[in-house]
Amino acid sequence: MQDLIKKINQLMHERNAVILVHNYQIPEVQELADFLGDSLGLSIEAAKTKADVIVFCGVNFMAETAKILSPQKKVIMPDLNAGCPMADMVNADQVRELKKKHPGAAVVTYVNSSAAVKAESDICCTSANGVKVVKSLKAKEIIFVPDKYLGHYISTQVPEKKFIFWNGYCPSHMRIMPDDVISAKKEHPEAYVMVHPECRPEVIELADAALSTSQMIKKAGEIKNNEFIIGTETGILYTLHKKYPDKKFYPASEKCICPNMKLTTAEKVLFALEDMKNEITVPKEIADKARSAIEKMIKIV
Repeated sequence: MQDLIKKINQLMHERNAVILVHNYQIPEVQELADFLGDSLGLSIEAAKTKADVIVFCGVNFMAETAKILSPQKKVIMPDLNAGCPMADMVNADQVRELKKKHPGAAVVTYVNSSAAVKAESDICCTSANGVKVVKSLKAKEIIFVPDKYLGHYISTQVPEKKFIFWNGYCPSHMRIMPDDVISAKKEHPEAYVMVHPECRPEVIELADAALSTSQMIKKAGEIKNNEFIIGTETGILYTLHKKYPDKKFYPASEKCICPNMKLTTAEKVLFALEDMKNEITVPKEIADKARSAIEKMIKIV
């Protein structure tokens, strides 16, 4: 493994590259990160990096976002098969139809979506800033795509607005059931429960807080609790254990695993840097339209 890391570091220097890694990646990939974070943090880092090459260890829509924000840079993925089922649940034509039916509504698109869908949006959001994004809009009616559960959670925080939800969801977070949280709380009665707002409403109701991954990491260091039940993709547990070795973290469900996030390996990172072939491209017309919605999102932290 050390030889592999040495080769990666050498190529990173030669290519003037940076490795951006999502919190759900496997440990060996997290260890390679120049920046480790959630969708919002990675988007911000992609926009400001001075590197010539961005190696994006996440899923397709994240790499697309990086390319849109840095069109002059080369964005590559270690595995092009790392997609997002939620992002595939809505397309641009479907969003256009919604806009026709609700002409006065603002389109808020979760960043877990394709570039083409972002291009049809007024603004994007992440799980970290979704509530702030919706509150910032003058429109009283909100079309929210593609995640109905994140949209529902945001709607509970902004009850003065009317929401039109798309029937999309994250298959991984859907695997966390209320009974899983109840069982975990019985086993760890002193634990603070943090779940992702992509979870079912019934799961969120059982939690102490609904937070994005970056917010979970921050919260774990801010409060005195020494035990936590974590309701999101299990990859974040490595980050939490590493950052807070004196605290204990338990998954709400061992089933909450994103197979696409697990496709990337350190070896694939090396191959991507050697070959420079797995490049992400976005048509200029789509990128230009999507960029506006993404940049508006980044301003609301």
